[in-house]
Amino acid sequence: MSIPTTSPFAIAAPLRLDAVRQPGLIPGRWIALGFALSVLCVAALLYDDAMVIDPWAPSTLLFGLAFATLAAIRFLTRNPATNAHRIGRDLAESVGLFMGVGLLGAVATYPLSADTHGSVDAVLQRIDQALHFDWLALYQLVASHRSLQILGTAAYQSIFVTPALILGHYAVSGNRAAARRFLVTFWLAAVISLVLFRYIPAFGPLATLWHGPVPYLPESGLYEADLLPALRNHMLREVDLGALRGLVSAPSFHTVSAVLYMAAGWRIARLRWTVVVLNGAMLLSTPIEGTHYLADMIAGAAVAITALVAVGVLRRTMAARARA
Repeated sequence: MSIPTTSPFAIAAPLRLDAVRQPGLIPGRWIALGFALSVLCVAALLYDDAMVIDPWAPSTLLFGLAFATLAAIRFLTRNPATNAHRIGRDLAESVGLFMGVGLLGAVATYPLSADTHGSVDAVLQRIDQALHFDWLALYQLVASHRSLQILGTAAYQSIFVTPALILGHYAVSGNRAAARRFLVTFWLAAVISLVLFRYIPAFGPLATLWHGPVPYLPESGLYEADLLPALRNHMLREVDLGALRGLVSAPSFHTVSAVLYMAAGWRIARLRWTVVVLNGAMLLSTPIEGTHYLADMIAGAAVAITALVAVGVLRRTMAARARA
């Protein structure tokens, strides 16, 4: 006679907190494959332009230690038996992927910059003029008020604050599907931004519109104007991870990020207005602190919306197939 499954003699399997699959959860193998392909693409770009990253540089070792720690946490808590284990797993996965995408994107701008020619600053200036946006007037206003400089710098740097809030909330609430959706959207937006930057390089309004001594050097400085010529002339061969400067001028990736952050934050009641205020302030600071044309920001918003729509279509297709 067979023993019923409810028998006290039956041996229970280890309990997993997330045994039930969340609707719309993008498979981890897709994300792992996409990230691996991104690493290979960036490595190929560096190799093609004879650029290297010193594996023994202190900054490289520090990043390596950070990623190794996050990977170890993710592996050890892969089958969470407690809520703390689940939170640790989800945080390690989300933070590791977000850091990885950001780092790969910043590194990729260096070999991509080396292959660019000319600039589209004149076109971007004409678009701003058509929109009646006076970058020089706004710059002079900020340059003459120290309080605006401090507030603008703080707002511009908040690009690192919002994703910490969003990913932390997803981990604590157990919304792994939303975390992966956010990360995939961010990755896709970064890829689109890099492709566009390759064909529409720009030095920025401070380098092209302002003449004479600079009364106020914004947060992003004159990195495009300084680094682009050096990279094009193959004078910079080693990429220092400790001194990375994202060189994408058009489209504005701060604008891309702000739109993505607000789209994600709007779905979280507790964070909604915090995210909106933080990123609204970041958008206001971006023309000066990021030395961006208004046209750069419009392009950045278009990139973010494109990524949001594409990932939305992907998730709806996945859901339809799951129902079928």
